[in-house]
This record gives sequence, structure tokens and C-alpha cells, in this order.
Amino acid sequence: MAHDLLFRLFPLLALAAPLQSNRLGPTSRLRYSRFLDPSNVIFLRWDFDLEAEIISFELQVRTAGWVGLGVTNRYTNVGSDLVVGGVLPNGNVYFSDQHLVNGDTLKEDGSQDAELLGLTEDAVYTTMRFSRPFRSCDPPDLDITSDTVRVLAAYGLDDTPKLDRERTFVKSIFLLQVVHPDDLDVPEDTIIHDLEITDFLIPEDDTTYACTFLPLPIVSEKHHIYKFEPKLVYHSETMVHHILVYACGNASVLPTGISDCYGADPAFSLCSQVIVGWAVGGTSYQFPDDVGVSIGTPLDPQWIRLEIHYSNFNNLPGVYDSSGICVYYTSQLRKYDMGILQLGFFTFPIHFIPPGAESFLSYGLCRTEKFEEMNGAPVPDIQVYGYLLHTHLAGRALQAVQYRNGTQLRTICKDDSYDFNLQETRDLPSRVEIKPGDELLVECHYQTLDHDFMTFGGPSTINEMCLIFLFYYPRNNISNCMGYPDIIYVAHELGEEVSDSMEGIMAMNNVEWTPESIKKAEKACKEAQQTVIIKTIDEAVENTTGWIPDIIPTPRGPCLESLGGKLQAQDKTPAGFRPSQALTGPP
Repeated sequence: MAHDLLFRLFPLLALAAPLQSNRLGPTSRLRYSRFLDPSNVIFLRWDFDLEAEIISFELQVRTAGWVGLGVTNRYTNVGSDLVVGGVLPNGNVYFSDQHLVNGDTLKEDGSQDAELLGLTEDAVYTTMRFSRPFRSCDPPDLDITSDTVRVLAAYGLDDTPKLDRERTFVKSIFLLQVVHPDDLDVPEDTIIHDLEITDFLIPEDDTTYACTFLPLPIVSEKHHIYKFEPKLVYHSETMVHHILVYACGNASVLPTGISDCYGADPAFSLCSQVIVGWAVGGTSYQFPDDVGVSIGTPLDPQWIRLEIHYSNFNNLPGVYDSSGICVYYTSQLRKYDMGILQLGFFTFPIHFIPPGAESFLSYGLCRTEKFEEMNGAPVPDIQVYGYLLHTHLAGRALQAVQYRNGTQLRTICKDDSYDFNLQETRDLPSRVEIKPGDELLVECHYQTLDHDFMTFGGPSTINEMCLIFLFYYPRNNISNCMGYPDIIYVAHELGEEVSDSMEGIMAMNNVEWTPESIKKAEKACKEAQQTVIIKTIDEAVENTTGWIPDIIPTPRGPCLESLGGKLQAQDKTPAGFRPSQALTGPP
């Protein structure tokens, strides 16, 4: 039989034979769950142990055949790892750590790095539970990281494993969520307040930025917003690209109605301090129990600007929308007032990405030395606890790196497998302290192999952005800190004669883009002096300058050796190798 060649068959006794110990046992509650396919046939539960670097999965599929779960990459399923199992008609189970050698054929790994915790079949479902290390020493096993992970799930109708496109699914998931909503407090006096655009006729244009100004909840004493969630209308859900809520300074004179955020009336672009943000793929987000957005005091904003970005690429007529953000607030005060600091590349008009680039890096610098002067009061050390990453369709990876006195301290946050369709607020595993005087650098990695045209920074989805929002406490008045390179220098390095910035950016259309000129442009953008723009909630703006420091890559963590199967020869002493250790604990 075909499966005899692919599997090491285990009788039910194999469930008791440990391959790799794990604190999450066969009956432990797995906190996280997700359907992996549109028809809700494949259901995944998972949980993990950060200290032991072990993750446990339970895959439940409506089939009496084989099931498989693994990790793949953005570009191809070939080479993906897949843990496969099932129950034979005689009741024996089969289970194996494998990888795809082509589009539909599996091959057993030389090292078996998955531990079977349970495998059952009933009249409806086949359910497989197993654990694996975040990083094994086996090349076919892709790492489980704090990046977006593209989870590969597949199944068959019988016990002969062969991938079928109709029963193979890939879903991007942030697997290592360090905070689960069930772990957070829900105040008994919670009040929900909607911030929404009502009955807005979405224009028949590719891109629309609709803005309106709305009051925050009116309260007689201080309250805290502790949670937000998107409010999306079903028929327009796929058109909403992002929703941002900006706090307005109380001295601002605000317009009425709904208008283009960045159109003819500049008043509709007032207010620049983000307090809540959602983008495509995100869900609700609850702040940690000790922080919240303060409302109700004289220092707090009373009004906000609601910005909704619509992408109506099919130019559909007659679509009305009432989307927005629901905020949850309480009188039970938290310890800290939170803020959001926007970092990255100043979007318009200097940002450009050449066509046909396999890889192109952009940088945005933030220098915090002026924060105290612009804040109007001493700025306490910033404690960062969460983040939101944002590029458009060409984005492949982002990271924010911290420097102090010219020395790289740490990578604050990153995602080397960024997915435009999964933009969500994420918690850091531990809080990061930023001191006045630190430098913060955002690096964005793009790919434009499918483009035969220049990509410029801008608001449309076909334009690009390079932004990271840091969620922090205690709140100050700084809303954003972003940089851009001297485009005149960049143009000159590419052999273009220009005299001002607008000529410089337009000259990018004259360059003959080859792999060599693309790398030359990337190098020039990194070496050029950066202008850093710092802005406050009251729209005060200051500029400074700086230079892009080098980024020292974060080394990969150690791999865990399997105790089952044999290590492949080239895997015996990989960088960071460590042997696995027995881990015990309650199930």
C-alpha cells in the first residue's frame, strides 16, 4: 500500500511512547483556535510554551481519511513541512513528520521532530494532536517564530496521503500570541461607544479616504478606553482597507460633515495622534490590564478624526457603508494612560520603490532628542507593550530597531513574513523601554517582481507605505516621528541631474531599472542624510536630521534535536544547536 512507504505505522500503544516531552499534555486546554478553510471543515487549536520553545496543535477535520498540518512560505508549497496522520480501518494509527518534494508528493523526514499526543477518528472527524519544537535541527522543518506564520493544512478522503488542491489550504496566523483575551479583566461597568460613518456612499474610485470628526464619550470624570473592535458592514467589508482614530487637540477648529481626508480642504487632515488603529485582517484588541486611553479630563481629547480607507477596485456603484470602530470604556481606572507613536518612512512624496525588484529596502529614522522640547514637559521613559505593522501589497517584511548612544540595543518588533491581509495589533513578549535621546529605525522590505512601473509612497493600495505604530505608556504629546532620505543626493548617485526634491522624485521615472541600478538606489537611500519630522497632537512640527545606522541581524535561536529518528548528516552541528531536554509538568 502507498502509505506503507510513507509512514512509520504506530499501534495505539504509540500514544504512550514519548518522542519529546512537553508541558502541554494530551488533555491540556489549548487556548487558541481558528478555522483554516472557508467551509469550516478544518479546525485548528493550538498553544505553546515560550520557555520550552514547544508548540502543540490539535487539528480536527471532517474526514475519515488522512490529515496533515505544517508550515509553508509565501511563494510555494514545495519544501513545506507537513505532519501527517490518520487511523486505518483496523484501528491502528499512522503518524509521520514529512515534507513536500513537489506539488503533491510527500517524503518522510530523516529526523522525526513531531510528538504524537493523540489521534482519533469517529463518525464525523479525524482529530490529530501533536507537539513540535519552535525550531528543530531538521532542514525540512520550517521555524515557528514571532512572525506571521503561513499554516498549511490538508486532508484526504482515504488513507493514501497525496495533496489535492481542493483539499489544501494556507492561512496566515500569528501563532505566538503572548496574551489571550481570556486572560484579561473585563470591567463590570463597561460601556460601548460607536465611532462610525453613517450611510456613506462609497465612491466608484479605486481609493477613497473618508474622514469625519466625532466626539468621544462625554463623561463627568476620568474613564479609560480599554478595548476596541472594528464595526464592519458585511457588504462593504472587503472594501475597507483600514480604520484609524486620531485624537484632536482641544484647540483645534474642526470641520463638519464627511470629506476626503487628504483632498482640497486641508482641515479634514487635522489631528495626527493615532489612539486606535485597525487594518485588514485584524480583529478586536484589548489593552493590557494596567493601561488604557484616558478620556474625561481637561488634558484628554474631546474629539477625534475617524479615517476610513476604502478600496473599491471593482468600481462598484451604489454601495453605502456605516463602518467604524467600537470602543469599550470603564470608570475602573488603569495605572497608566497609553499613547501610540507612529514611526516609519514619511509617506509622500519622497518614497519610491523601483519595478522588478526582488528585494528593496526603505528606511525611516526617528530621533527622540527633541521629544521633551516639543512635549512642553519632561518626557518619562516610554514603555512599549504592543505594535501594529503596515505596508501595502509590495511589503514583505518590517522591523523597528532601537539605538542608544550609537549602539544597537535591540529589535523592538519585526515580521519577516508580513502578510498584507493579516494586519493586527500584537503584544510584545516583554515591555521595551525607550529613553529620550534614543534613535528608532524602521526598515521595510519590498518586492516588485510583478511590477513594470514605479511604485511611489501614497495613500492608495497600489502605492506604498512603511509604518510601525508603537503602543506605549505613559502618554505624551508626540504623535509621530518619521524620516525620509535626501532625494537630490539619491538622484545624483543614479546619474540624474536635479535641483530640487520634486525633480529628484520625478527623475526616478527616467532611470533604467536593472538589478544593479536597483541595488545602487537602495544603497544611496541608506547613505543619504535623513530628514526627521516630529509632530505633536497640537500639529506642531519640528525637523531634524540624521544618518541611517547599520542593523545587526538578530541571530536565530538554538534548534532542538529530536530524540526520535536520525539526524541528517548536515544537521548534526547547526549554528545554535542544542540537544533537547526532557520537560515534565502537569498535563
